[in-house]
Amino acid sequence: MALAENPLSVEVTLPRDDVALVSVAGHLDVDTATELQAQLANQLHHGRRHFLLDLSEVPFMDSSGMNIILRVYQETRRLDGVVQVIDPAPAVRRVLELTGVSITVPISVDVAEALAVIDGQAGAEPEVFTPET
Repeated sequence: MALAENPLSVEVTLPRDDVALVSVAGHLDVDTATELQAQLANQLHHGRRHFLLDLSEVPFMDSSGMNIILRVYQETRRLDGVVQVIDPAPAVRRVLELTGVSITVPISVDVAEALAVIDGQAGAEPEVFTPET
């Protein structure tokens, strides 16, 4: 689909100085992924080392989106940072689980849980995916 048919919206808020909450809406694919990549690079440039990627409004993601998530994960590891996906839409969750990306980049139910994991609070482990039967 053309970019005009499937625009991507990326909004960044800062729950803390070193934490960027990146809320993404729309199809995250080869046509739109550069917008997310630019926003993440900008936040890294400004000293953020923890990234919470809210993908609840992303109905579709291809390998371009997964590659961006894995790249920011690699960058944040160098900074002792954390990347977490927040409440992905069902189709995106399935892609993350099937490809094993969720093993590397954990999924949290909400921002509060993700921040608790960053803080290392006991009992704040990210949700474990169990396939529906």
